[in-house]
Amino acid sequence: MKVYLVYCHPSPTSMTAATRDRALTGLLAAGHDIRTTDLYADGFVPELSAWERTNHLAPPDTKPAITVYADNLRWCEALVLVYPTWWAGQPAMLKGWIDRVWVAGVAYELPEGANRIRPKLHNIRRIVAITTHGSTKLVNALEGEGGKRIVTRSLRVLCSKKARAKWIALYDIDRSTAAQRAAFLALVEHEMCTLR
Repeated sequence: MKVYLVYCHPSPTSMTAATRDRALTGLLAAGHDIRTTDLYADGFVPELSAWERTNHLAPPDTKPAITVYADNLRWCEALVLVYPTWWAGQPAMLKGWIDRVWVAGVAYELPEGANRIRPKLHNIRRIVAITTHGSTKLVNALEGEGGKRIVTRSLRVLCSKKARAKWIALYDIDRSTAAQRAAFLALVEHEMCTLR
């Protein structure tokens, strides 16, 4: 498969960085064609500008800052997001990437006179979120898992009608043991090896 991995964490020595590395190991072992983005290394600007908001329906070619990211979304068959969950959702950097890149002309279209957007990323058949949570699964469930809903509901519906979303999470990382973290990394590698 053509896989686009988007990584979001500011520290190269984080558990999230180790998770990304194991995900890539699994993807490479399976022979997938991979493109990667490191949002912090790219210096991605997450803020949606006033111009972008006012012109949110303008063609994507009027927004050159997102060209490479948009091209990767249009290219891939599977999207893998690797990030920590902060404040029950995606980090601001990743949320800004969604705000600025999943725009009209890339992720959807709104035809003249229509009152509903129409998905455009029909090429994406799989979305995988790989994340860690400081709190337990129960606490996240009580909070409503907003980050999970963004991936499994909002992003997925802009992809192929048959797109499937997978959520791979290590909960309660702040109290996890070395063995639990190692098991999670092994699971991530296995899941990427078997990605179809």
